[in-house]
Amino acid sequence: MNRLDGETSPYLRQHADNPVEWYPWGAEPFELARQRDLPVFVSIGYASCHWCHVMAHESFEDEAVAEDLAHHFVSVKVDREERPDVDAVYMSAVQALTGSGGWPMSVFCTPDGRPFYAGTYFPPTDRHGLPAFRRVLAAMANAWADRRTEVEAQADTLAAAVARQGRLTDRLATGHTGDRRGGPEGTEAGVVLERLVSELSGRFDAEWGGWGSAPKFPRPTLVELCLLHHRRTGDPRSLTMATSTLDAMAAGGIYDHLAGGFARYATDRRWLVPHFEKMLTDQALLARAYLHAWQLTDRPDYLQVAAETLDYVLDDLAGAAGGLCSSRDADAGGVEGGHAVFTAAQVREVLAQGGRPELVEPALDWYRVTEAGSWEGTNVLHRPPGAPLARPDEVEAARRLLLEGRRRRPQPALDDKVLTEWNAMAVATLAEAAAATGNPRWAAAAEQVAGFLFANLRLPDGRWLRSWQGGRARHLAFAADQAWVVEACLRLAELSGRAMWTARAVEAGSNLLDRFWDAEGPGGFFTTAHDGERLIARPKEVVDGAVPSANSVATLALLRLAAVTGDDRYREPAARMLDLSAPLLAEEPGMVADLVLAVLIADRQTEVVVAGDRPDLLAVVRARWLPEAVLAWGEPTGGPLWEGRRDGLAYVCHRHACLSPAGDPATLAEQLEERV
Repeated sequence: MNRLDGETSPYLRQHADNPVEWYPWGAEPFELARQRDLPVFVSIGYASCHWCHVMAHESFEDEAVAEDLAHHFVSVKVDREERPDVDAVYMSAVQALTGSGGWPMSVFCTPDGRPFYAGTYFPPTDRHGLPAFRRVLAAMANAWADRRTEVEAQADTLAAAVARQGRLTDRLATGHTGDRRGGPEGTEAGVVLERLVSELSGRFDAEWGGWGSAPKFPRPTLVELCLLHHRRTGDPRSLTMATSTLDAMAAGGIYDHLAGGFARYATDRRWLVPHFEKMLTDQALLARAYLHAWQLTDRPDYLQVAAETLDYVLDDLAGAAGGLCSSRDADAGGVEGGHAVFTAAQVREVLAQGGRPELVEPALDWYRVTEAGSWEGTNVLHRPPGAPLARPDEVEAARRLLLEGRRRRPQPALDDKVLTEWNAMAVATLAEAAAATGNPRWAAAAEQVAGFLFANLRLPDGRWLRSWQGGRARHLAFAADQAWVVEACLRLAELSGRAMWTARAVEAGSNLLDRFWDAEGPGGFFTTAHDGERLIARPKEVVDGAVPSANSVATLALLRLAAVTGDDRYREPAARMLDLSAPLLAEEPGMVADLVLAVLIADRQTEVVVAGDRPDLLAVVRARWLPEAVLAWGEPTGGPLWEGRRDGLAYVCHRHACLSPAGDPATLAEQLEERV
């Protein structure tokens, strides 16, 4: 019996018709394993994962595999996006055994949840150095039956490795007695940033942008740190790294030139051939990077990319109930990228059907479509790096027709679960972009999505839930969920001037500290709440991955919340987290890039208050990228930030010590340039 058809996760429901007797994660399968004295097979993936689909078709739809699993294991299916805590614990085991990780993840556990063997994708037959999945199943079953002592010893070893990895902040704190903030103000922050930029320079791909070789993943935080380094120092090398990377990604096939938005990563060095899945997180983080690049450089193509990316989110990922869906699959009609690529003949056909055959040559030339194709006989639409992105009228007309034609094809599946972390991340970007540009659609969407989260994923006692789908919310929220809610509320307060959003940020920040902060140990935020499910380890997420780590986001959000409220209850944990991370910041700043950003913000944190009805002064602040600043305007929220403020004036302050009030835009602009 398969028990996944009632789950809120579309990924789990994708496996509801498998012959495998799947259980969702929970106490029941582990208790059954204990009663039957069987190991547990835990399979972890997500809905838009291409190789998860491949392994499902090859193995989990196979009756023989299902029979092997039924006889020798209890089988558990996990959506890593709904349960990042489970994913993090077992990913540590995979990495400890193999030195790398990925999805699908395949983990074999004792009935108490300790892993004793783990890997990722296993093929149906031996190939490419990987053993066949049924051979792995047989070996694990035999080991459990005949070499239990060895299995238990391996489980103990792996569980200890997972626990050590999960308490990274504790290990960093051991023997560390220095204070990152010691020395002249700003010196240490500058050193950390310079070290990171030097490290990035050594890995930078000067020809195609980005860092490293294929496959290439976008790293928006690294781009933003390069922009910030140039903004602080005027160094042209950091600006070149940032703009070359942004240019190459926007020109390449990783960017969707018809619908907007970015694929998860590029399979090649040139950013040409994407892995076609689209994640909400990538859209939020990359749109923010392009927005900041536009604010710094005033290049309209960067604003174009940011705008098209955010509009893609609202056009394609908006759920009917008000939240934002998680992702679009890489596959359509059983073919990876089948919905997105074109042959030259298909371009001609679509434009002819649209009654515009005269657009064929402009479209073929603009999107570099050839008879030979750029990928497997088809064309991934792209532009040459550095070529204009602003489309002439005839190309824009062709784009619209090609997009209509594409939408008539089989479409990739939509993962329609609403995740608190990912939605709050998108709200923060939408609100910041709306404030910078005045775009009313983004402003309305930011408030609508945030309202959905507060209405559907917050419990009456203030606790948050992780995931919503089909009218049901499940799973206690994690630290990253709570931290992004704080950030989203602060950005909405800056956008709207409404005191309600500041109050909600305070509530969410207090819950973050009360439920996740390690008050009895060295500090840092646990991934799970104090009242959350107990796994074999309770990790603290410090190193950044595809998204910023929970501790990075929490540190940044609490620094901003402390500046808005003047309450050191929020500043002190953030400062403690930076101090705990000093060894990583000194030795491997690229691993904790978002904490580097927090160091820089802590160094020059600035408060700007616009009191009374002064839209001209507000416009001066919003016209600039001010990553170190928080903005307060509109409804006063009390506290030291608002004490003694006179209507009609703007105040630029550092730790609530202010420059002379500015009553005109030119004076305010000068003060902002001096301070930040």
